[in-house]
Amino acid sequence: MDFDFPDDDDPRRTKVRDWIAANPDPTGKELAEAGYVVPHWPAPYGLDADPMEQLIIAEELGNASIQPPKNDIGIGWAAPTIALAGTEEQKARYLPKIFSGEEIWCQMFSEPDAGSDLANLATRAVRDGDEYVINGSKIWTSGVHRSQFGILIARTNPDVSKHKGISYFICPTDLPGLTMSPIIDMTTAHSFNQVFFDNVRLPASMLVGEEGDGWRLTKVTLANERVSLSSAGSLWGHGPSTEMLLNCIRESGGIADPLLRQQAAAAYIDGEVLRLNRLRTLSARLAGKTPGPEASVQKIMADEHGQQVMELAKAVAGTNGMLAGSGPSGELPPVGRLGATEVNPSGDLYPDVDPIWHYGFLFAPALTLGGGTFAVQRNIIGEMVLGLNREPNLEQGLSWSETRRS
Repeated sequence: MDFDFPDDDDPRRTKVRDWIAANPDPTGKELAEAGYVVPHWPAPYGLDADPMEQLIIAEELGNASIQPPKNDIGIGWAAPTIALAGTEEQKARYLPKIFSGEEIWCQMFSEPDAGSDLANLATRAVRDGDEYVINGSKIWTSGVHRSQFGILIARTNPDVSKHKGISYFICPTDLPGLTMSPIIDMTTAHSFNQVFFDNVRLPASMLVGEEGDGWRLTKVTLANERVSLSSAGSLWGHGPSTEMLLNCIRESGGIADPLLRQQAAAAYIDGEVLRLNRLRTLSARLAGKTPGPEASVQKIMADEHGQQVMELAKAVAGTNGMLAGSGPSGELPPVGRLGATEVNPSGDLYPDVDPIWHYGFLFAPALTLGGGTFAVQRNIIGEMVLGLNREPNLEQGLSWSETRRS
């Protein structure tokens, strides 16, 4: 690994600092117009910034307590797909307000009966003149109750293979016939929803790309991820990090119990492995290389480490850790992508949840399920990284190679 952070007087740093000095409390629109929301994008939306410049921008904005707009799905998923396949009218209409945070987006992909195979979706979109009529249901739709638009995939042709009959749409969330039911998880947060489409009429102008090309665009959406610049947090890159937990432990006088000391040491070691692995990935990108297996294993390691950190946090709180709102004592700085604090761990998105340690402990089981389960991730690594054969077809008792031949 060859990685050196830029000096404090690096001209790329001073440029950002000068902008911050002139804009000490910027709006999302001002950040977007400066190119600081998606600096890796080309003009007019970004700065064509390489990973190092992205890191500098993120650090300088963070040092000034300036946060980008809170629109993760819009910025990270919807915008790249619209930029790739959308019409010029769609790009001009939606991209500026995505980056400024003026319009929040959600994702309408998963379905109640599709299981882990997204292409098994059953939601139908039937063309009727200048409109599509949508019927079906989506589930685990994060933040739809606070979103103005969603990226929607639906089946437009049921008579072809499941991957070829899917189309990709922009879907306003206020259309007649679109309703939603909240899913309250055990943290008490209302983050997920089930969405129902009952003869929802969607203008054909909302189709992204060609009809039937939705599966390709879905893969584009899922593959478009920014270089992770702040992924030390234990909750999918957010929330308190291992370092924050260990600082709390030090400030409260340390740990006397030898078993807990071993757990703390293991958490520190795993946290350092993850940090160095992130730097390896960034170093590869800076060298113009595609990150190798280190990028593929990062999610598995980080998800399990997040559970490890939250379990340790509850353990060091002792018997008090069984109480709602409990956690290790000590100074905890604001954390999270949404301007979160210890008493409001997820900022203004989930204002009614418990303090961060208790919230994180209850949320942690989801880390190895969301975004691809731990089992699916291990299959991907086994097949795509290690070159192993696919799992046997258990229903027919055939191996993958035999299934192919049959």
